[in-house]
Amino acid sequence: MMKTQKITFWVSTTLFSLFMLFSAYNYIASEEMKQAFVHLGFPDYFRVELAIAKALGAIVLLLPMLPRSIRGFAYAGFTINLLSAAVAHLAIGEPVSSLGFVLFASILLGASYFSTLRLSVTK
Repeated sequence: MMKTQKITFWVSTTLFSLFMLFSAYNYIASEEMKQAFVHLGFPDYFRVELAIAKALGAIVLLLPMLPRSIRGFAYAGFTINLLSAAVAHLAIGEPVSSLGFVLFASILLGASYFSTLRLSVTK
């Protein structure tokens, strides 16, 4: 049981973190992503701040030696980020079907978070 929980934690956390690191990189490097932020009505500095926050949060999730409270802030930040992304896209009239990225990332984040809870309970 413990082995399955560890595998679930590491797979979901690694996939989610890679997803967020890739997203952060694109926020900085992709002209298309820069235009997407303009389309959503966000100022350019927010795109840069969000890229930095996503990169730092992903790194925090991948470092199990950090205190649970710090990792908790990363999970909370990513939850707020994903909810805010959904609201931003829906607020400009995009259909719910456009939220596939948010749904996929949310499932990975949830799997990571709940598996880390189970691991801390079984220690």
